[in-house]
Amino acid sequence: MPSATRLRFWSLSVITPLLLTMSLSVTAQLPAGEAQARTESALRRISALDHKYGAVIAVDPEASPTARSLDLQRKARGPLFGEPILLKDNIESRGLPTTAGSLALAANETGRDAPLVAQLRHAGAVILGKANLSEWANFRSEFSSSGWSGVGGQTHNAVDTARSPCGSSSGSAVAVAVGYVDIAIGTETSGSIVCPAAVNGVVGFKPTHGLVSGEGIVPLALTQDTAGPIAKNVRLAARTLAVIANPELDKAAALRKGLMSLDALDSLAGLRIGVAADSLGFDPRRDAELDKVLEVLRDAGVELVSDLRIERYENYRQDSYDVLLWEFRRDLNAYLANLPNEFNTLTLDALIAFNRANAETELALFDQSIFLKAQSLKDTEAEYRQKRAATQTAMGEQGLDKLFETHQLDALLGITTGPAWMIDGVNGDAFFGPSLAGPAAVAGNPHITLPLASVAGLPLGISLIGERWKDDRLAAMALHLESAMATP
Repeated sequence: MPSATRLRFWSLSVITPLLLTMSLSVTAQLPAGEAQARTESALRRISALDHKYGAVIAVDPEASPTARSLDLQRKARGPLFGEPILLKDNIESRGLPTTAGSLALAANETGRDAPLVAQLRHAGAVILGKANLSEWANFRSEFSSSGWSGVGGQTHNAVDTARSPCGSSSGSAVAVAVGYVDIAIGTETSGSIVCPAAVNGVVGFKPTHGLVSGEGIVPLALTQDTAGPIAKNVRLAARTLAVIANPELDKAAALRKGLMSLDALDSLAGLRIGVAADSLGFDPRRDAELDKVLEVLRDAGVELVSDLRIERYENYRQDSYDVLLWEFRRDLNAYLANLPNEFNTLTLDALIAFNRANAETELALFDQSIFLKAQSLKDTEAEYRQKRAATQTAMGEQGLDKLFETHQLDALLGITTGPAWMIDGVNGDAFFGPSLAGPAAVAGNPHITLPLASVAGLPLGISLIGERWKDDRLAAMALHLESAMATP
């Protein structure tokens, strides 16, 4: 196992001045084209502002030269030409380490792009660097502070820096919200795209599970993990999802076309949208904000179906947690074993030992209770499979599928999660009110959160959940709702 003294710490505060000098000096004497100008503008914003937000772990020294090369190319420009994009730092990108926020992987350079990253490059995007995240996708401690990692430190909310950015795609959401980039890529197992997008006031799009390849991404639980875009508006989020959708899937071609055009619907008129009762009743201010959105939908000709709930069986919460613990141990060990470098000797057990040996940095704020529970889980594979089937049925066949079929819904709508809470390094996260993330995460349905509301000046996300493999239709609904809410 690599020792702490051998690790290279890719802290933004250390490398930003150097990387900016490297990237800008290459082209300082040449006129900038569109891609280069946008890339260098993003780098300047990060250099000037990120000491306040902590959203970025590392910037790529090849970003500016790559952008200039794009400007000089004569071939047709791709759908994301010149877009500087930040990747959550559990997604592999050649030339930079993929750390999952852990000092144990601080020098984990794989020399390869995850397929979704290769697709972004092919579409003309510029990979600007890596965004901070909740370490190990917020699956290390039950007392964690979202947005904190050993490599990147604490990310701060874009609206109020004393407040949490939520997680685990914290840096991705904050980077879009404060204007470094218009698009970032996050990952979600249960809420890790939609929660940070919601509390920072941007669009988050968790796609149908399986639409985007998970290869080259540090896993949490593969039956729920997915990458997805966080963006400043629905159109950009949909276009990005079209680009990163797995081209090997038969279903992907039609979805990509629909996501690019967003022409699946002429308007919202005639749609039936259910209202998730589980997201209501916690705070009258939240409910009042949702009522404003519902009024806009009624005026647009939407038929609303109220008071819809998904019933959870008695042991659902524990079963769903056990599923994640089981898959985390299995999937993380498999990922580490297949790394093309010295880190392929690491295991979950070795990571636990590393954290103990480096407790002054890795365990300074909170423990590794989830790691220990995953390590000691006694479930057999048969027990795991039974729990996985039961939870998926509860949220899928007997949950969202049943609601959509019984009530002939086009979408389910509700409050994504509550406003951001204060960062607390002692007690950890303090979520206030229910979240709408769980059912779509477990069942694999697409889920979009939109920045359509606020409470006490803090963003409040409004969610739309669609049927599986109808991501393009869900995005078209979100686009019309975004436009309707923006109209005076």
